Amino acid sequence: MSKNEFDGSEKYDVDQMHDVPQTNLAPEQEGLKRDLRLRHMIMIAVSGTIGTGLFLTSGNTIATAGPGGALLAYVLIGVWLVFVCQAIGEIATLLPLPGAFNAWGARVFDEALSFQMTWMYFINWALTIPAELAAAAVIVEFWIGKDSSFPSWVVPLIIILIMIVINVTGVKAYGEIEYWLSILKVFTILMFIVCGILVDAGAIGGVTYGLKSWSHGDAPFVGGFLAFVKVLVSVGYAYGGSEMTGVTAAESRNPHKHVPKAVNTVLIRIAGFYISSVFLLGAIVNYDDPALQNSEKSAAKAPFTLVFVKAGINAAANYMNAVVFTSIFSAINSDFYVATRMLLSLARNGWAHKSIGYTNSRGVPMVALAIVTSCSCLSLVTIFVGSGVVFNWFVSIIGSIIFQSWIFILLIHFRFRYCWKAQGRAVNDLPYVSWGYPYGNIIATFIGVCCIIGTCYLSVLDPPVNPGDGATEEAIKNFKAARDGYAQGLLGAWFPWVLSAILFFSYKYTRGTKLVKAEEADLDTGRFIPSESDKEDLEVKGPIWKRALKFII
Repeated sequence: MSKNEFDGSEKYDVDQMHDVPQTNLAPEQEGLKRDLRLRHMIMIAVSGTIGTGLFLTSGNTIATAGPGGALLAYVLIGVWLVFVCQAIGEIATLLPLPGAFNAWGARVFDEALSFQMTWMYFINWALTIPAELAAAAVIVEFWIGKDSSFPSWVVPLIIILIMIVINVTGVKAYGEIEYWLSILKVFTILMFIVCGILVDAGAIGGVTYGLKSWSHGDAPFVGGFLAFVKVLVSVGYAYGGSEMTGVTAAESRNPHKHVPKAVNTVLIRIAGFYISSVFLLGAIVNYDDPALQNSEKSAAKAPFTLVFVKAGINAAANYMNAVVFTSIFSAINSDFYVATRMLLSLARNGWAHKSIGYTNSRGVPMVALAIVTSCSCLSLVTIFVGSGVVFNWFVSIIGSIIFQSWIFILLIHFRFRYCWKAQGRAVNDLPYVSWGYPYGNIIATFIGVCCIIGTCYLSVLDPPVNPGDGATEEAIKNFKAARDGYAQGLLGAWFPWVLSAILFFSYKYTRGTKLVKAEEADLDTGRFIPSESDKEDLEVKGPIWKRALKFII
């Protein structure tokens, strides 16, 4: 049953918390449970972005582009992300569908776009799971040692089994686990910021750093413009996951309240966490410090650990290893959740076998979970190939898919507003209005297009030259490393766009889909209808100071 065939006349018992049943549900919403509270929504979005990308790889960004280049990259991608999340917040509050932004394209643009976006987003998370599981095995080596007889594949296998139990239990269990794991990560970053300020000012550690690193060597901008462009994809990978708010909206108890709250508070917190952390790290550790590269992805050499050690926290390596491990566990938990919901959306829209759309009495898509579990078992293969190599290749591809998703979200938002206006609806009728529209979207789209063009250009620049038969062993070794890096850049920059084009045009050709007329766009099926208790929950209560404090924390 397609969206256009669904007339909204069937009733489904998806939310026993409401006073009245919703009667305009989209097919993909059937069977899901609205068990996520506000605290779950906020922490899930925070958790989706704070992970290995910040804890382990932020130092490499500074080493490549310098403290100024790294900070500018995080600020630039952060500005782009701010308006992407605003676009998500506006539409997800109105249409809290399991496919989120991937499903909206069929409503306002072309069904082929939703087909392409949903499959690409599923591929994104299907690749992320084995990458994160392989990283988990590497992190455990810190405690057991690389020469240990303990099989490295046991760790991913145990995590996979735990993920199955969590997901079978239901969305509420997922939300609770993400909430508590996120608190640990947030506490670690806050502790890092406080320690970083004290270390930089010389209050602890005995050395006053100030901004000396910004004038060290070629700093603040190392490697020029090309180095800056080079780190954009890894920064995008670090930020990736913020868009999860749109996906979790389908299982929020009150999307009209929870989605805007999650979007606004998460933006403030992420901006503070990322930008503050990168600035302090770049101020304390010189860009040419070998430890920043952290090629082994070890917590003992993680950039955060370096600052904690300078602060006199001797157990910093063990603590950071524990935090990184829980971050990976949290990320895999989120990966399983999003990947299963993408498969659910694909099945319910007729883009995958209908059996994949089955949900049990707890609202869990069991068949989708089984497929995602099978994909996660690829991690057992990647460990033997070399988890570090696999992780780097996956980062390139995943970062580019994230960029693609963000740019499409902005374009869908432009089209959504056009359809909304064409149907004679007022902007004030929207349950949440994104601020800064359309200028914010224009700025973000410009930043996104420039980033994508820049990474594609960089991927074909200066291909490695074979040194020839008479070359030294060192020269041949360097050539092979450069060749692998060049291939990695090409695959990461171009593969998502080539595959997306194939998915879009093949579906459009075989199904004969056409551009949705603005006046006929379906902006009602799947809308959240608040009950009387929901409306009361939306009312702002309490003194101004308490409301302001609640907004921040």
